[in-house]
Amino acid sequence: MTSDKADRRGLWDAAAVRARVAAMAQEDPARKRFGSSHHGYLLRPPLAEDTIWLFEQQQGARLPASYRGFLKDVSDGGAGPDYGLLGLAEEVDDEEALHDLREEGRRVGFLSTPFAHTDGWPGPGRDGDAGYSVGGSLVIGECGCGAFHRLVVTGRNAGQVWLDDPDWGGLTPGPDFRDWYLAWLGTT
Repeated sequence: MTSDKADRRGLWDAAAVRARVAAMAQEDPARKRFGSSHHGYLLRPPLAEDTIWLFEQQQGARLPASYRGFLKDVSDGGAGPDYGLLGLAEEVDDEEALHDLREEGRRVGFLSTPFAHTDGWPGPGRDGDAGYSVGGSLVIGECGCGAFHRLVVTGRNAGQVWLDDPDWGGLTPGPDFRDWYLAWLGTT
């Protein structure tokens, strides 16, 4: 599971990812690792190319290659950092914090609007504010305590996963989706 140039185009070793997630589950049978009781180290089935293409057509934006390849070859969500990965079109209970963010990300034009940030944006806890735009990004997971992982879909930083903590830390840039997910797989 290297992170070379070919992998940036969306190639994943799905069998290796599944084997590592299975090993992580065996290493943590009591589900004590943060978020594991939520995702249970389970990966959903991958999505068909047609399903991904339809989502992209509806949104007017092509998903970044590393994420798109993950959806197509590995999984449509499940096991992942913190509380895990949301499925591309996963419905979220309207009682959950993610609900409004998921609905926002499905508004026509939201993902096709270029993500405006190239640097972090300080939140209220860092002498900044929460008045930043997140257009052009898709919430892909919840960290807890009102913070979320956002995949930048359009703009200069497309493909990166940013931490969105509107109540405290603001927006913090992160690595490409592939590197972000592989880093989680490498943790024990």
